[in-house]
Amino acid sequence: SSPVPINSKEHYAKPQKKHELKFILFRRNKPPSTFAAPAGASTFPHHLCSSRSPETMQTCLRRSGQQLLRGSPAFSPAIQSAHPLSAEHEAHHVRYASTSTIAVKGVGHLVRKGTGGRSSVSGIVATVFGATGFLGRYVVQQLAKMGSQVLVPFRGSEDSHRHLKLMGDLGQIVPMKYNPRDENSIKAVMAKANVVLNLIGREYETRNFSFEEVNHTMAEQLAMVGICFCLLPIPFLSGVLDVIAKEHGGIMRFIQVSCLGASSTSPSRMLRAKATAEEAVLRELPEATIMKPAVMIGTEDRILNRWAHFAKKWSFLPLIGDGSTKLQPVYVVDVAAAIIAALKDDGSSMGKIYELGGPEVFTIHELAELMYDTIREWPRYVKVPFPIAKALATPRELLLNKVPFPLPTPNMLNLDEINTLTVDTVVSKDALTFEDLGIVPHKLKGYPVEYLISYRKGGPAFGSTISEKLRSSEL
Repeated sequence: SSPVPINSKEHYAKPQKKHELKFILFRRNKPPSTFAAPAGASTFPHHLCSSRSPETMQTCLRRSGQQLLRGSPAFSPAIQSAHPLSAEHEAHHVRYASTSTIAVKGVGHLVRKGTGGRSSVSGIVATVFGATGFLGRYVVQQLAKMGSQVLVPFRGSEDSHRHLKLMGDLGQIVPMKYNPRDENSIKAVMAKANVVLNLIGREYETRNFSFEEVNHTMAEQLAMVGICFCLLPIPFLSGVLDVIAKEHGGIMRFIQVSCLGASSTSPSRMLRAKATAEEAVLRELPEATIMKPAVMIGTEDRILNRWAHFAKKWSFLPLIGDGSTKLQPVYVVDVAAAIIAALKDDGSSMGKIYELGGPEVFTIHELAELMYDTIREWPRYVKVPFPIAKALATPRELLLNKVPFPLPTPNMLNLDEINTLTVDTVVSKDALTFEDLGIVPHKLKGYPVEYLISYRKGGPAFGSTISEKLRSSEL
């Protein structure tokens, strides 16, 4: 039978299947002239796509898009070269590839709508692994503040991510359950992202996850899965090709967060695993950006909070060694800002390693003095030599995988952290820093440590040192 003309009443009479209805509505909203092939492109009988077979319709659409890409001068040569029709389609079926195809222009070309606030559209769809951790909440907040959609993979309870949903507009923070040991689960949370941030890390081991698995193996697996999504072909639909290419054009940026001091010669197992992860990520994705923050200070940190809680409970603070080890602590908000700055540039930060340290270098003793000064307690220290500290922390490491129950999380005596404190951890002289990202880091004394006020005895306006001074002046 002869095909029914598109503009005839019979064509819109009674569609019998759902796919026919969708296609007819799509065609009715456009005048017939908009479906004409561009100059130089071969014609194609679009009316055949109204057949009642879904497979036939998909085939017709695919062939039509291929002809438009091959013959139309309206499509730039860059798009045609970036998305070939045969080789890339076959590469999609390859499990992993040896080199990545991340664009070298970053995400600056993505579509943006609005004034730049939370209800705007930045064009960024970011999968943030480790979003439920200390640094993760600040990165999610800054991404959501600029109108990005954030996919939050989590493996814990449903309550682990609820504080993040308040940071973005409705539907912009998307929690997704996943298993870090399941490749298909990782692919599911990376499928529609164009930016991947890996913030996964842990400073102690458990019975289920070792240093190497958490800090190295997972990072390498994310990079290898990222290569797959860099090679995915874009659907060849002429009407929406530009939008799909911008929203789901594969992974454009990969940022790996490591640790300052990560080295293959470090006395710390965690830092050695982080160094191996850096090499693995750059081997799989040479365009990836590596961030190496120093010890991070913030409301939920695990150094000053831990010290203040111990000092309030036991009235003294143990100093590992003699307290002369040098650190360069950094405000966690500055680290999150550095990640966003690297994400928003024109691609100049791709393939580079940044060492993010604060503007001041402290010894352990000086940092403890700052803590005591903020919580208004009289400083009392007990110096613990390294051999004794290691002897006290070793039993947990020996019994970790030998007892049939989980052991407590190490607090003040973590063997790996004790090994880390045997050497100074400061920014290298020739390293890329905050200055190269256009950021001026905050000094610690002041607002960054104001959260310690909650440990003051008697309330925020009081404290042991202030109260005793007041009482002595009254006498």
